[in-house]
Amino acid sequence: MHSVFVKSSLVAVGSTAASLSIVALLVPLLGGSVDGTAWLMSIICPLAISWPASAFTFRQSERLRRAHDELSATHAELAATHRDLAERARRDQMTGLLNRESFFAALDSLRRKSDAGALLIIDADHFKKINDGHGHQVGDAALLAISAAICRGLRSRDIVARIGGEEFAAYLEGASPAEAAVVAERVRHEVEMVNFAASGGAGVALTVSIGGTICAPEATLSDLLRAADHRLYAAKRAGRNRVMIEQGLSQAA
Repeated sequence: MHSVFVKSSLVAVGSTAASLSIVALLVPLLGGSVDGTAWLMSIICPLAISWPASAFTFRQSERLRRAHDELSATHAELAATHRDLAERARRDQMTGLLNRESFFAALDSLRRKSDAGALLIIDADHFKKINDGHGHQVGDAALLAISAAICRGLRSRDIVARIGGEEFAAYLEGASPAEAAVVAERVRHEVEMVNFAASGGAGVALTVSIGGTICAPEATLSDLLRAADHRLYAAKRAGRNRVMIEQGLSQAA
């Protein structure tokens, strides 16, 4: 409001000065004389007209500016909320990892750029025993511990998701068979090394079995999942807490 008053006053002063200048120059040229009344009217008229008009104009302009600023702030807040909701929709609510749909969409996008890579399916061993023996709250805490350990074992550019109750998936973009084996073993080791305790302080061993497949250019997503699941079941049958990676789809039965 102060700025409106100042601006309007400056406009009024300028208008008054212009009015006095015009009267002083034009009236004598037209053969007239300027008396006290003329000078007074030259001051009162511009003040009476310019100050209210300019004050109204500046006030409206200030309101429009504030409305524009508020609209911009609201738009930015809505955009941030939209981005947050979109990101939440991509994430598993418990672990914060990608959910199943987002993972496979990202996997498809990455494979369009390069077919080189490996798909890992990671399943928590004996997880039903943890839920049944210690309760679902402890089971949820165990899932969080496992998901954190999986992330520690992966490379920074790998993507990981929770695709089922106690099942996770990771895509190792550009990984060779040797690199995939190293990363998968590191993930298994990170989970095995978790010091997890249930309520009352009782230690609970956490392990995962990992099945993987090297991505062949001609392989579809269904082919890759089938091959990785095949190796996961083989790891389970072999005693769990181990890694088995398919070197090529030709070996998958």
